[in-house]
Amino acid sequence: MGFSVMPTTKPRNARQTAAGQVVAKILLDIKAVNFRPEEPYKLTAGWASPVYVDCRKLISFPAARQTVTALAKAEIIESVGAGTIEAVAGGETAGIPYAAWISDALNLPMQYVRKKPKGFGRMAQIEGELLEGQKVILVEDLASDGGSKILFVKALRDAGAVCEHCLVVFFYGAFPGAIESLAKDNIALHYLCTWTDVIAAAEAGSYFSEKSIAGVREFLREPVQWSVAHGGRGL
Repeated sequence: MGFSVMPTTKPRNARQTAAGQVVAKILLDIKAVNFRPEEPYKLTAGWASPVYVDCRKLISFPAARQTVTALAKAEIIESVGAGTIEAVAGGETAGIPYAAWISDALNLPMQYVRKKPKGFGRMAQIEGELLEGQKVILVEDLASDGGSKILFVKALRDAGAVCEHCLVVFFYGAFPGAIESLAKDNIALHYLCTWTDVIAAAEAGSYFSEKSIAGVREFLREPVQWSVAHGGRGL
């Protein structure tokens, strides 16, 4: 039986659902998905999680990254709008290769955003040419609670960009408030794949034992409580 409870994500159309399954299988095939319920990971945002996705591995698989790039391009065109984005910015460091691939696919300029300012002045955190008023989409590898995305968008806006959209390859979709907190800052989150997709693909392809998958299901039912019980942060 599949697992489909994911209340912190958005409804998806048929194209997005199909894309989610394609990306999930890619991540499983390249062993970017790690299930470790018995020894939880501590995510950057402080949450404890039995699962971790390493989207950085995609840089070593040309065919896989080309597929993901094409799906990201389609998502941007459909959900953001063709011609409404003038540049693609990647967050340091994991977002940089994705921004390079996607900006090339869209034939758009690229920038990248540092985690901390380097030097002084309005452009201290931005590498590449950023024009005043330029409409920029932030691209990252994944999102858990959205906190780092807000910081990157703020840096782009402080440098003069108009940034109202963020695209990630993988969205945990488990911890509450990510989409809402981004929306409060007028940032729409777009994503290709969630744990719903990964669990379905993992079961269909027998990538992991039923015991491991059961551990992930337990986490997804009550992710905040699971995090606290395993030494991570709570609300």
